[in-house]
Amino acid sequence: CRAGTKETAFISAVTAAGLVHAVTRSCSAGNMTECSCDVTLRHGGSASEGWHWGGCSDDIHYGMSFSRMFLDLPLKNMTGKSGSGLLAMNLHNNEAGRQAVAKLMSVDCRCHGVSGSCAVKTCWKTMSSFEKIGRFLKDKYENSIQISDRLKKKLRRKEKSQRKIPIGKEDLLYVNKSPNYCVEDQKLGIPGTQGRECNRTSQGPDGCNLLCCGRGYNTHVVRHVERCECKFVWCCYVRCRRCETMTDVHTCK
Repeated sequence: CRAGTKETAFISAVTAAGLVHAVTRSCSAGNMTECSCDVTLRHGGSASEGWHWGGCSDDIHYGMSFSRMFLDLPLKNMTGKSGSGLLAMNLHNNEAGRQAVAKLMSVDCRCHGVSGSCAVKTCWKTMSSFEKIGRFLKDKYENSIQISDRLKKKLRRKEKSQRKIPIGKEDLLYVNKSPNYCVEDQKLGIPGTQGRECNRTSQGPDGCNLLCCGRGYNTHVVRHVERCECKFVWCCYVRCRRCETMTDVHTCK
């Protein structure tokens, strides 16, 4: 990816979020000696509401700290310019990924009582699935904010009319507009989409309308020959039929 685009912002956020998620899960599973469950929640809760903290709450604080040390510190040491805008943008995108994990934390509970009456509940905090976190960051990617290419210590929106709108800690930021991924560009390592197989009926990213970038698609018939309806014959061999199927394959122009 070209540096400073919304795609690199998304990669930074997903990487940081993935590290938080993996480390925190390992802590809760007891696979790391440096951490375990979140001990700050022990013996708490609300007796009047009939629930208390218990079980194993995910210790996201350790996961967040580990992610910052592993990803942010080398970035700062490598640039050597703690005040540069480009570094501030990269650090912001890393933190946006971590904040996504924290924002989507949920509380799970288990009921206790006679005949499942739920007179008392034991509750614990847990992270969302990484699929849900990924969808959240994908939405942030699609609504990412372009910032000024005159990178200073303070990050500013590129559009002057929007500069009074604050930048949220969960927003993804980029400087450079994305290249045209539809057309091959060997210098940038972009293969383009010409010749890619697509799904004619899909409205998603694999659909011919989107993947072919409006150029249309070619259709050709592919013949598949395979053994089918195989039966064991006593004794001792397998008898099969020879089946042929014809399939339409669509490729981008």
